[in-house]
Amino acid sequence: MTGPSDKDQRRLYGDLAWTWPIISAPEVYVEESEQFAALIREHSQIEAETLLHLGCGGGHNDWTLKKHFRLTGADMSEDMLALAKRRNPEATYLTGDMRTLRLGESFDAVVMFDAIDYMLAEDDLRAAFQTAFLHVKPGGVFVTYEGIKPEMYRQNHVEHQVGREGDVEIVFIENYYDPDPSDTTIEATFVYLIRRGGKLEIETDRHVCGLFPTETLLTLLRETGFEVKELPGKTPEDATTFICLKPPPAA
Repeated sequence: MTGPSDKDQRRLYGDLAWTWPIISAPEVYVEESEQFAALIREHSQIEAETLLHLGCGGGHNDWTLKKHFRLTGADMSEDMLALAKRRNPEATYLTGDMRTLRLGESFDAVVMFDAIDYMLAEDDLRAAFQTAFLHVKPGGVFVTYEGIKPEMYRQNHVEHQVGREGDVEIVFIENYYDPDPSDTTIEATFVYLIRRGGKLEIETDRHVCGLFPTETLLTLLRETGFEVKELPGKTPEDATTFICLKPPPAA
């Protein structure tokens, strides 16, 4: 399985995790989280009361999901889990890699949001989907979505956002670049313009992310054992959501 390399610093999940609540408010994730909750209710063949969130990060999606389910979150980043625990003390949080996590219990539903972007090879995706399959009860559902669509990827795409908290202001800049279109990864470079009381600090960060065709994800999900329904986005640029039913035992 692939993992962080010298090109994959992921400081956002380490020493720069404190910036996350400033540059990304949990309110931004309400619509997405409510959609996932509604899809679980609609498609699950069992009553959905418990939920496992793989790759939960700082708990921004959980801020909404906890209103619907008894929630357990898992993530590799201790710094992000600390943020999640402070924001969602009602939830249970565990340290673990979603490719290898084995909790010895099952849940009515499992979700994975943009943590899927850090699966860099098909073996990583397959392992993460197997984790979801093992942890969801028969008749329950796993809901996830694709990352960046290869056909919609734009070289050197740049985004930015601004956040403020007290006397701290952060301009967060993202740049996406594909140095090798023949493989399944792209590079994300982040720049943080941090002003404390007007005094500027500049930090940089590099992440390597996966880039897979929709059909690859569908094939791997079905090979894992899920029955998969596709929910296209509202526009061609929007990610496809996958509603994955774990079939109940044969009668």
